[in-house]
Amino acid sequence: MLEDFRLIVDLVSVLAAAAVGGVLAGLCRQPALLGYILGGMVVGPAGLGLLKELLQIETLAQFGAAFLLFALGVEFSFAEIKKVQGVALGGAALQIVLTIAVTVVLCGTIGAWDDLPAKGVFLGAILSLSSTAVVLKCLMERNETSTPQGQIMLGILVVQDLALGLMLAVLPALNQPPEAIGMAIGQALVKIGLFAAGAIVVGIWVIPRLLRLLAKTESRELFLLGVVTLCLSIALLTEHLGLSIEMGAFVAGLMISEVEYADQTLTYVEPLRDIFAALFFATVGILIDPVFLWQNLELILGLVALVFLGKFLIVTPIVMLFRYPLKTAITVGLGLAQIGEFSFVLASEGRSLGLVSRRIYLLILGTTAVTLILTPFILQLAPQLFKWAEGVPLLKPYFAPGELPKEVATGDVVENHVVVCGYGRVGRNLVQLLQEHKYPVVVIDQSEAAIQKLREAKVGYVYGNAASLYVLEKAGVNKAKSLVITLPDPVGSRLALKRALEIQPSLDVVVRAYQNRDIELFYQLGAREVVQPEFEASLELTSHVLKRYGMPVSAVAGEMQQIRNSHYLDLRPERSPAEITRDLKLAIEGLNGKWYTLPGDSPLVGMSIEEANIRWLTGVSLVAIQRETGEQIDYPTAETKLDAGDRCLVVGAVPEQSAFNQLVKGEVAVPASTTPCQWLQITAGSPAIGKTLSELHLRREYGVQVQAIRRDGRFIRFPDGTADLQAGDQLLWCGGSYTLNQLREWISPTPPLAKLDVPVIKVAVSEALEEFLPLDSQRENRL
Repeated sequence: MLEDFRLIVDLVSVLAAAAVGGVLAGLCRQPALLGYILGGMVVGPAGLGLLKELLQIETLAQFGAAFLLFALGVEFSFAEIKKVQGVALGGAALQIVLTIAVTVVLCGTIGAWDDLPAKGVFLGAILSLSSTAVVLKCLMERNETSTPQGQIMLGILVVQDLALGLMLAVLPALNQPPEAIGMAIGQALVKIGLFAAGAIVVGIWVIPRLLRLLAKTESRELFLLGVVTLCLSIALLTEHLGLSIEMGAFVAGLMISEVEYADQTLTYVEPLRDIFAALFFATVGILIDPVFLWQNLELILGLVALVFLGKFLIVTPIVMLFRYPLKTAITVGLGLAQIGEFSFVLASEGRSLGLVSRRIYLLILGTTAVTLILTPFILQLAPQLFKWAEGVPLLKPYFAPGELPKEVATGDVVENHVVVCGYGRVGRNLVQLLQEHKYPVVVIDQSEAAIQKLREAKVGYVYGNAASLYVLEKAGVNKAKSLVITLPDPVGSRLALKRALEIQPSLDVVVRAYQNRDIELFYQLGAREVVQPEFEASLELTSHVLKRYGMPVSAVAGEMQQIRNSHYLDLRPERSPAEITRDLKLAIEGLNGKWYTLPGDSPLVGMSIEEANIRWLTGVSLVAIQRETGEQIDYPTAETKLDAGDRCLVVGAVPEQSAFNQLVKGEVAVPASTTPCQWLQITAGSPAIGKTLSELHLRREYGVQVQAIRRDGRFIRFPDGTADLQAGDQLLWCGGSYTLNQLREWISPTPPLAKLDVPVIKVAVSEALEEFLPLDSQRENRL
């Protein structure tokens, strides 16, 4: 074969292997970059040996690293990082320093290298970096990029990527005498400072004008060509200054990130970035020797365990030092415990400088690759770990989201108000619209930045975790008319919904769903309405088009409402039963789920879920049924009948599950399907206060039975006659409608809690979401 075509053939081979590996990784629900690495291993010298021009391939792969960091710089948001700037800057710096220090001490203790600390510093620098690509991919798949743990991880990762430039600048001095290292660090800092000053000047006065000139040509090709030239020119400048191509590309992205053309730039560059990034990760795989990995498997697995444990023990206390909850700190520690993809860049540079032997270099590559592969699995197991910890009495106080509110400022808003969980962009718009309609509002948020905005706007707030019973009680959920949940964390949203209904079972709750699999679960948990932004965008756009075609406004509104009433079923992609079951398992992560079998003599046999009134009587939510025939019903409807031998998956707290078990076994009476049940609250001045249920003679004289009592966020299931009544208790009464109405006037002199009309809140939520509706792919990508 002609040598002129050898590079083309090699390049096609690498890209094809990366594509196949990426597809296989996608089918296994793993990040595509893991498939790229495995594809590179297959066609590399240690695999099939298909490549000849390896040096040229590695050179092209540098473009992948450069475009990765360039796109990261364009996407970089100073506003988002500012929310966690303390732990992002201070925590990341402390983590890097501690990792290097621990590595130096450990290497010195075991005598790994003779010429310490230089090589120990080099290894520590490699270990200190975590994977931006893998962690970001996992956070996006779990929709956790806006959660506290997601923001902390991304903030630390960005600082680590910035530190890479300093590490690459100092690296050449590590093979010099120790006294030269301090001089090299000083020179590197001076270079970086001068370069940063120049970048700021160019970013303010040159870049905007250049991009504006390119945009005026109205040519996509010229705009892309200009942006790529700008990126690579700055990257080559930093390489000439002795910093790194990667650092220059990142700075070029930062210079564009604050310009009005940032979205357009990112849209044009993303395809190019993805291709070269695939090439970069495939090249990483090419460098890995699978035979060497197998021959040193025990050593590499030991190093992997040491890396995970060591970085976890370093990162977790640092996050806690910045006063974040233990659960958040552990999640961040697990998420950052791997070695990052840019450690390959550092390791390759160190090998060329003679800092490591080939054996040590291959050990570094193998350990890094294994940690990247394991990270998605570890993050998936974290919710199960927390669920187990919450079930252990000694650990529950540390892991259960029951922390007290840090600050409460609700003013005169104590009843008949709307509680909004989450004061992000949607929450702010929602609060503004509700205030325009003169509805009193209390907001729950655990971000200091959000609370400061609420203070300035003089909006009632509770500073704390919306999934906490104590926080919800402080927000007055028991006296609220409605609850709107706009939290970015799906697990937090589920817990907030579940616990709010524990406090007030008849509360109208509207929830924003980020993922399709959450829609049905939110309804099962008791939400009155679930809003999915993308589906709402489709409905609004369709409504506009249908009206323009002359369809009557009432007919359009009716059709759109019918789709909403069906839980967007017409818009959701069709899924197989296996996919629905898998999504159900993912959706109930973080919630207490347990299977119960209905015995043949259970009073629930033959009743529908609506007739059994399971949620009102016990507080649990029935989310799946397995028939004896093998049929599985995920998210059963209210009309679903229960049969003998059914295995029921219920979600609820331990006391709620215990009450359900009593109900299933017939240990307590189940009201007939025609018997109405109603929650009534004992208000101050009620003659029932201080009396026991037996003293009231409710069953004998009125034919009414109290099935449950809610008191201070606790459920008293199926109370006996010795239960005394207190002011504020909520009682579930079952009996005749006429009798219940008479008892209401006697037990609760004031009218029962009213409910805000759900369509009012639904409209407010929809209007609040309009700013973020994906009207075009550019906005959707930036969101």
